[in-house]
Amino acid sequence: MSGPHPLTPRTRGLCVSHSDHDSTPTVMAVRLRPGQGLVSEQRERWERKRNRTARELVQSEQQYLHHLQLVVTYFVDIMNAKGTLRQEVRNAIFSTVKEIHAVNRTFLSHLEKSNFGLGFESFSLCLFLYTNYIDNLETSCKLLQVQLKKSKEFARFKKLQESRPDFQGLTLEQLLPLPAQRLVQYKHFVRDLAENTNPDSGEFQKLRKAVRAVAEACQHVSDRARRRENALQMVRVQRMLKGRRIDIASPGRRYLREGTLLRVPSKGGDPTPKMFFLFSDLLLMCSRCSQFHPLHADKYECRAVYPLADCSVQKVFGNTQSQGGLINLCYQKEELLLMSVDQDDINDWFKHLDAAIGHLKARSAVIHRQDNLARRPLRSVAAENTQPENSTEPKEPPPSRKRHRADGHEEHHVNGNMDTSAKKTRLVQPPTRAGDGDVRSLPAADSEGICTIL
Repeated sequence: MSGPHPLTPRTRGLCVSHSDHDSTPTVMAVRLRPGQGLVSEQRERWERKRNRTARELVQSEQQYLHHLQLVVTYFVDIMNAKGTLRQEVRNAIFSTVKEIHAVNRTFLSHLEKSNFGLGFESFSLCLFLYTNYIDNLETSCKLLQVQLKKSKEFARFKKLQESRPDFQGLTLEQLLPLPAQRLVQYKHFVRDLAENTNPDSGEFQKLRKAVRAVAEACQHVSDRARRRENALQMVRVQRMLKGRRIDIASPGRRYLREGTLLRVPSKGGDPTPKMFFLFSDLLLMCSRCSQFHPLHADKYECRAVYPLADCSVQKVFGNTQSQGGLINLCYQKEELLLMSVDQDDINDWFKHLDAAIGHLKARSAVIHRQDNLARRPLRSVAAENTQPENSTEPKEPPPSRKRHRADGHEEHHVNGNMDTSAKKTRLVQPPTRAGDGDVRSLPAADSEGICTIL
C-alpha cells in the first residue's frame, strides 16, 4: 500500500481526488465537505469553559459556606444560647444569615454532584433571603458598632471568637458583607454556565431561568443602593444650604453633581464664581456665606433655582482643545452663561446638563402622548340636538326639571323654548382693592421660562 502523495494538502475540511494519470491535484479536483471538525472543536471549547467555571464555582462555594459556618456557629448559636444581647438586637445584626447558610448548604450538595441546573433552580426560589439581608446590611453594621461601644461584655466575646484559628484573622465586620458580595459572583457564574451549555439539554432551560432570577435580584440590590446613596447626597446638600428656604428632597429627584463655575453676566461685567448643585430636574445657584458668620460660615445661600424642563443647553465654545469653555442655558426670557477654565470640567457639566434636559423632555413627550390617547372626544350638546331640515320626525322637547308641590301640582323650572346649548363664558378677575397687600408666590412647576430668584 502506497503512502500519501507528497503534495496532498493537510488542510482540515478539504478532500482531494487523484487521477491515475495525473499526480498533481488541480483546483477542480479539490471539493469542500462539511466542517465537522470545526463544530467538534467549538463544542470542546464550550465543555472546557463549562468545566473550568463549574470547578471555580464549587471551590468558591465551599469557602463561602465555611465563612457562613463561622458566623452561625461561633456567633449566632452561642449568642442565642447564652442570651448575649437582646433577641431583637441579635436579629437586627445577623438578619437572615442562618437561613442563608441552610440554603447554601443544600445548594453546595447539588453543585458537588454536578447538578447545576437543579441547584440554581432551587436556589433561585430563596433569593429573597439575600435581598432582605442586603437591604438590612447597613443597619446591621451600624448597630454592631453601637453595641460594641455600649456592651464591654459583647466586645470581649467578639474578640475572643475572632481569635480562634478557624477565623484566620477575619473579623465579624468582614464576614457580614459576604452574602452581598457572593450574590454578584453568582450572576457571573450562572451566566457563564448557561453560555457554555448545550441549548438542546434540559439543564440549559433551568440555567436560563436562573440567570434572569439572579439578575433581577442583583438589579434590586443595585437600585436600593443607588436610592440610598442618592438620599444621603440629598441630606448632605440640604445641610450645606443656609436655612430652609428651599427643600430639595422630592420624590424622583436625583443628585447628579456639584461644583464651582463662573457666572458670566449677559449684559457684560466681570464673571463671578458661584456654587452650583445639579439635580435631575433643576439647577441651584448658590453663593458662599460670609466667613465671619457665627453659625453659617461653612454654608451656602441659595440665590436662584433654574428648572431644567423649560430650557435648552448649548456649548458656546470649548469644542476644541483650548483651555476652558462656556455653556449657555437658554430660557424663553432669560439666559444663563456658565464658564470654567477647566476643559474637562466644563465638558462634564455640559454632558450632565444635556442628559438631564433630554430625559425630562422625553418623559414629558411620553406623558403628553398618553394623555392624548386617554382623552375622550367631547361632543357638543347642540350638535346632538341638531337634525336635518328635511327630517319628518318630530323634534323632542328638551328635558325639563319638575318639582312636586305640596298641593300635588308640578312646577316646571325650564321652559320648553329655552335654549340649553353650551355657551362660552369669560371669567373676569375682580379688581384688587387698594388696601390689599402685595402677596408674592413661587411660580408653578409647569411655568415656562421662569427662574425662581430667592
